[in-house]
Amino acid sequence: MKDDLNIDLLKRLCETPGVPGREERVRALIEEEVEGLFDEVYTDPMGSLICTRHPKPKGSSKKKTTKKKTSSAKSDATRVMLLSHMDEIGFYVSHIDDKGFIRVNPAGGFDTRNLFSRRVLVCTSGGDLKAVMNPGGRPIHISGDDERKKVPEVKEFFIDTGMPADEVKEKVRIGDYVVMDEPLIEIGTKVVSKALDNRFACWLGIESIRKLHKSGKGHACEVVVAFTTQEEVGLRGAKTAAYAVKPDIGLGIDVSLACDTPGVPDAEAVTQHGKGFGLHVQDGSFIANYDLVDQVEAIAKKNRIAYQRTILARGGQDGAAAQQVAAGAKAVGIVCGTRYIHTVTEMIDRRDLAAARDIVAATLSTL
Repeated sequence: MKDDLNIDLLKRLCETPGVPGREERVRALIEEEVEGLFDEVYTDPMGSLICTRHPKPKGSSKKKTTKKKTSSAKSDATRVMLLSHMDEIGFYVSHIDDKGFIRVNPAGGFDTRNLFSRRVLVCTSGGDLKAVMNPGGRPIHISGDDERKKVPEVKEFFIDTGMPADEVKEKVRIGDYVVMDEPLIEIGTKVVSKALDNRFACWLGIESIRKLHKSGKGHACEVVVAFTTQEEVGLRGAKTAAYAVKPDIGLGIDVSLACDTPGVPDAEAVTQHGKGFGLHVQDGSFIANYDLVDQVEAIAKKNRIAYQRTILARGGQDGAAAQQVAAGAKAVGIVCGTRYIHTVTEMIDRRDLAAARDIVAATLSTL
């Protein structure tokens, strides 16, 4: 499929390990990519990367990025904050037994039906170790019918590095982290990878600003892109970042469900692939500002950007933090429908990816 999407960047983002609380490798990648796009960049105490771009008149050029903290004092310009979390679901090493098998504690929500026979990376201070994850118990050839029907809990899974126990204990420590080990691939009109939740948003936080920068259209608002930490365990980085930034408007950037697949009623699909970005109205964490929803919808229509309104019955996203901390802010979600969320086969349609990038750039140039 011919388009101008920077899939190489998305691939590098998705394949870089980073669970809640250990996003530093993702942050380093982003910090290199945003050079020249922002006026100020700094890392806050929670590890979120806060990138500020001051208002730009039409056709303005960019100065070199400075690494310093942005003042939260209000200027005359509307302050628009994009919140894009860097963390992916994963695990922390909690125990190593006498045979060298590793037990883990989850960092984020897992459906254990998707954890069978997985290749993983054990990320240590000495480097990444390739390993496999399986549940304890008998294999199919010697197990009974009842055993094969059971869905194990996370605590029943273990990680096998293939190394002797003494070597495992020498290289792996309690508190090291584990992620799935799967490459990004392109199939048909789709992109498939682990960690599209939410490296998609990191990609969007970079590529929408890059498009805005290259267009020369300028923008009257002050733009703050926060690449946040620990969203998967409770919007933690977004809360502290939003408190410091104090935005007027918050754009929560995240994936959402695309259950346009067999076995799910149409009423529960949330989004459909190929129908455009998701204009997110409500989920379990916030209700979007109705004026802002209408405004983004009008911008999409004017620019002929495909979109679909979305409501998610449960779950949450960083837009809620922008809306609720400090004095509060108007907030709306810009999402991308994703099939098979929280698995290694997360799938996004390239057309929706392009629409999400285009609406964010258009919205920032319009507000």
